Amino acid sequence: HVQLVESGGDSVQVGGSLTLSCAASGPDYTSRFCMAWFREASGKEREGVAIRATAGVTTRYADSVLGRFTASLDSTKNTLFLQMNSLKPEDTAMYYCAIDHWCTFPRPNWGQGTQVTVS
Repeated sequence: HVQLVESGGDSVQVGGSLTLSCAASGPDYTSRFCMAWFREASGKEREGVAIRATAGVTTRYADSVLGRFTASLDSTKNTLFLQMNSLKPEDTAMYYCAIDHWCTFPRPNWGQGTQVTVS
């Protein structure tokens, strides 16, 4: 089992920036291949924002955040970050970190989520 703890959510103004963190721990962490940030806005389905293989550097981004969000992984700290710039009201959502054996995330472990509000 892998535990994920997100932090960094806040209320910010349009055009502002935030950095989210997701710390992973647990004996099974090294067996997981993929980490990602998802978000779920009120009344909408959860969507993938940034997906990254833990052993690589390539990250896939949702079109809606491309060029504004950057995901990075600090392997020494087992922590996934999400740098969010030029925030828009439509970025308002609960942001969740996920980890799984596969980047299709068939059976992910989820964190508890961290709220981002842009107004």
